[in-house]
Amino acid sequence: MSNANAQESVEIAGIPEMPDVTQHLVKPNAPVIGRVHATRLCTRSRKAAGFVRHVEIDVSGTALENSWHSGQSFGVVPAGETADAKPHKLRLYSIAAPTGGETGDGKIITTTVKRMIDEHWESHKLVTGLCSNYLCDLNVGDEVQLTGPVGKRFLLPKDPSKHDYIFIATGTGIAPFRGMIHDLFKLGMPSRVAMLMGAPYETDLLYHDDLTAWADQHDNFTYHTAISRHTTPDQPKRLYVQDRLSEDFDTLGPMLASERTLIYICGLAGMELGVYQQLARLLSPEQLAQYLSVPEGFAEQVDQWERSMIPKTLKKTKRMMLEVY
Repeated sequence: MSNANAQESVEIAGIPEMPDVTQHLVKPNAPVIGRVHATRLCTRSRKAAGFVRHVEIDVSGTALENSWHSGQSFGVVPAGETADAKPHKLRLYSIAAPTGGETGDGKIITTTVKRMIDEHWESHKLVTGLCSNYLCDLNVGDEVQLTGPVGKRFLLPKDPSKHDYIFIATGTGIAPFRGMIHDLFKLGMPSRVAMLMGAPYETDLLYHDDLTAWADQHDNFTYHTAISRHTTPDQPKRLYVQDRLSEDFDTLGPMLASERTLIYICGLAGMELGVYQQLARLLSPEQLAQYLSVPEGFAEQVDQWERSMIPKTLKKTKRMMLEVY
């Protein structure tokens, strides 16, 4: 085999083959009815800065039953009407359940939802998110209108065992990774997986006890937290989630250099720029090109990069999956 063909083979080997998935099975104009199966706080403490709930919904007997993959989203149509007497528009929520649901039979779909509570900057009146608070207010047995599923790219590959994974999340961006990690566990954890989770405060870490236990139980799974607004005994300086790439480079560096590795990013809009910059600082041009396409010499100006450069100038490759909001 020529050097050119060998290089082409390496590049193809690193690109994931994604599964074919069903989308828009349940349309917004004809939602199905699910019933709340369980609801609980998933922050580490009731003293957390925000209120985030893990909500499980029974979709048995509907078209959504056993119809989604981890990484997809579903729609929620809030009860009631707008001021114009029209139905509310649906909101999309990431699925936090594995493929097959919480019970393995496709009946229980879940999501991770944060109450939106704010103050209008000018009128100083309370502003509450319509759908987030609607979902968080639901009790076991309550009905909820659902649509979906949605999403065909932010998924595990068709053969997950061909790749290793670096999952990077902030806040409720952890939701799809919870499902994906469960799916990998069901396969016997055939891959190396690093979960990087960022939060303002230690109390805001979501599913922390579960993730810590999984890291203790599985040699191939590592869990890395980054707390941005205070220090802890385990973290003597404040860190944003992208800082974990450098702080734990002994563990993550070999993964980033491997042609098997895929990077998934999910969370607040803007976090991708910090990750892109950190990758540019840490990796050689050849290694960076596996995940990010930048103009020649542009990596030398990494400190001047701006979010407006995404995706026109800073273009992710097919080995990086992005879902921000």
